[in-house]
Amino acid sequence: MRLYLAVVVSGFRRYATYRAATVAGVFTNCVFGFIVAYTYMALWEQRPQLGGYDLAQALTYVWVAQGVLAASALIGGGFHEELQERIRSGDVAVDLYRPVDLQLWWLAADVGRATFQLLGRGVLPILAGALAFDLALPTSPLTWLCFLLALGLGVLVSFAVRYLLALSAFWLLDGSGINMIGLVLSLFFSGMILPLNVFPGALGDVAEALPWAAILQVPVDALLGRHQGTGLLAAFAFQLGWALALLAVGRAVQSVATRKVVVQGG
Repeated sequence: MRLYLAVVVSGFRRYATYRAATVAGVFTNCVFGFIVAYTYMALWEQRPQLGGYDLAQALTYVWVAQGVLAASALIGGGFHEELQERIRSGDVAVDLYRPVDLQLWWLAADVGRATFQLLGRGVLPILAGALAFDLALPTSPLTWLCFLLALGLGVLVSFAVRYLLALSAFWLLDGSGINMIGLVLSLFFSGMILPLNVFPGALGDVAEALPWAAILQVPVDALLGRHQGTGLLAAFAFQLGWALALLAVGRAVQSVATRKVVVQGG
């Protein structure tokens, strides 16, 4: 356990060294936050209770989404492209010889990355949004604690999805195609473009049942107080269920991939 904690710290420090990239990322999140916020204002002017949100809640959704975007790695970043390259080059054989679990190693590194991105790129965009707009941010510390718990589970689901994308490199020569598919799915079905509550009919029901909903939609709704009591517990269970299921699938795929490396003489 001490080793994995050291990997978490190392992952945090690794991303903390890229100060210019962090500043640029904060600026980009703020710019897109203003663009999307004004788009939402025009949309909510026509449909004041669209998706069950009032305007203040919709704007809060925008800025919190921008705040957690990097931590959740919804548009890339993190470990999976690096792991894909190590698989392609054969360097993953060195990783497999280490006396550590491959999945837990990368999970620990990703937790360190996500923690830094939340602090380094998450706080300032939300503050910028709160200064420029009337947001529906909660005042209860318990609500913020529930949000952080939901966000942590969302990052875990995100890791599990990206780990599967990374492992696909054992069978694919180039991971760019599968990564692009993963990007489109994560943007659309996480609620990053529009809250999933806005999606009509069966499309909305399906979107809210998919794992990407656990990454963004559930944490933001927890912050907005849309999940209360048993509903909040059900939301946590939804996230945890997807996390455990996808991690288990990743473990199974890793086992098959490891045998493939051995068969190939890696």
